[in-house]
Amino acid sequence: MHRFGKRTHRLLGAALATAFLASLGVIATAGAARDGTLKSGAVYAMTNDAAGNEVLAYDRAPDGSLSLQGTYPTGGEGTSMIRLSSQGPVVLSKDGRHLLVANVGSSEISVFAVRRDGLELRSVVPSGGLTPNSITVRGDVVYVLNNGGMGLGNITGFHLTNQSSLVPIARSTRTLSAPGSDPAQVSFTPDGDSLVVTEKATSRILTWRLTKSDEPFGRQVHDSDGVTPFGFDFTRDGTFVVTNAEEGVVGKATASSYTLDGGFRTISGSVPDFRSEVCWTVVSKDQRYAYVTNFGDGTISSYTIASDGSITLLESIAATTTFGKLSIRDADRTKNGRYLYAIDITSQMVHGWAIEKDGSLTSIGEFPGLPETVAGLAT
Repeated sequence: MHRFGKRTHRLLGAALATAFLASLGVIATAGAARDGTLKSGAVYAMTNDAAGNEVLAYDRAPDGSLSLQGTYPTGGEGTSMIRLSSQGPVVLSKDGRHLLVANVGSSEISVFAVRRDGLELRSVVPSGGLTPNSITVRGDVVYVLNNGGMGLGNITGFHLTNQSSLVPIARSTRTLSAPGSDPAQVSFTPDGDSLVVTEKATSRILTWRLTKSDEPFGRQVHDSDGVTPFGFDFTRDGTFVVTNAEEGVVGKATASSYTLDGGFRTISGSVPDFRSEVCWTVVSKDQRYAYVTNFGDGTISSYTIASDGSITLLESIAATTTFGKLSIRDADRTKNGRYLYAIDITSQMVHGWAIEKDGSLTSIGEFPGLPETVAGLAT
């Protein structure tokens, strides 16, 4: 398994510098309170409002409970659609200093600086295509997935500056496999050497390698083991678990696992969770479990991840939000691995759970303040 890529030394240097500045109190971690005292973390989502997109910022207490801190205009527009069908439209940089948000309606990306007293909008830039719906960031490199609507979507790269602006990477735009492919997510592999994209309409998974100047090359098109591949997440060794919505057929949702080590390879085929319209994926900090949200019936299913990357269903219903309704959407976990959060469009709340050592989930509460158009979640 390839654990370290060509960017490792640069990223380690940046991490050491960040840690040094943090020790001096120069930078703040995500989720700082308005009074200048640091809390345990924060949760961010976006309204996706066509009249003006906004970020909703929640303070997170040590016990995992949330309180709405404020709303911050992105300077762009959403779509006001009740269902934004993608994973990763709201993401935090690993150091917690930058929050990036996709303005799907105006085809722009907003970058916020995370401050002690909240968020500061620093830049709004064109996304490099139409209807951006997923963002991935590694170090100072950002890639945006542009859905393209019924046209040909693409991925486009940027460099993230210390001033929280995005500078386009020359010759970085690459097209997807077909017009109207309806892509769901873009993500770096853990070693930073490749990009992965899922396409729902074609049931394909696309991969690119990256040059030393961060340009994609050598696009490979792979058939997904399941139908309608959607969201995914990686383990540290490069295994990635992908949900398969299976065209929304009730009770037929599945998940698959893959690796790029030695070339694209399926590890586990379509493993059913017996729920409906599975979409978003989160891997636990200890790499032993994957949590997937089933939009079709308001449930979360859990899988175990073996050392060889194979997956097995642990619990078909590990948790619920609004059971039996089209409700649960994006999910994310805290950096320390203690808590999992998901947004729910029916209850219009953020739901939270403690992640137990055996992979089970224990509810820690439901926290109000979401519009029904809410999309994206980053902790």
